[in-house]
Amino acid sequence: MSGGPDGWRARLAEPGLRLFVAVPLPAETVRAVAALVEGVRATDGAAIVGPIRRGSNDVRWVRLDGLHVTLRFLGPTLEDRVDAVADAVRATAAASAPFDVRLAGAGAFPTPERPRALWLGVDEGAAELRELAARLDAELARAGWPPDERPFRAHLTLARSDGVRAGPRLARHLMAAADGFSARWHAVTMVLFESRTGGGPARYVPLVEARLTGGG
Repeated sequence: MSGGPDGWRARLAEPGLRLFVAVPLPAETVRAVAALVEGVRATDGAAIVGPIRRGSNDVRWVRLDGLHVTLRFLGPTLEDRVDAVADAVRATAAASAPFDVRLAGAGAFPTPERPRALWLGVDEGAAELRELAARLDAELARAGWPPDERPFRAHLTLARSDGVRAGPRLARHLMAAADGFSARWHAVTMVLFESRTGGGPARYVPLVEARLTGGG
């Protein structure tokens, strides 16, 4: 997979459903994160809603009604392979026990000075999320998918900020606002999502939800 912008654009133009697998946040945790984000945006004076254009005074915030911790991004997937992905998700969930997750702290990739993404960190449950991602990768490999070469780092993406002048400032605001922030939940499901774009931030449509039932 090409890592440059042209490579990503070419991949997004490929046929198929844009799929990813993630651990969703429950409503109560979503509300806590949404309050944090809205506070950051209000402090910065940026518009809370509306499309974001390059060079504007805001980054591209994700939809707060679809917050999740991504385990594996699959990208464009032909419909005749979706069932195999769903089977891998179910097998992974059946072999995995529920666990606690806590969000705390914030940061930016690759750096706050030149951010491409703003995120909240995971300080509890990171090992379990990493094991879940590794188990999913193994199940997908058995179904013919190549391994994910990117190292897994548990985090909750909140915004994309590549090329936006306000990115470093908003990264600093988010990091300051998240100092002392904590939100915990009990992860009991993993979901196969389809990402649908157009008309604003991507919408995440659940295709398969599998409960974590392993561990005895």
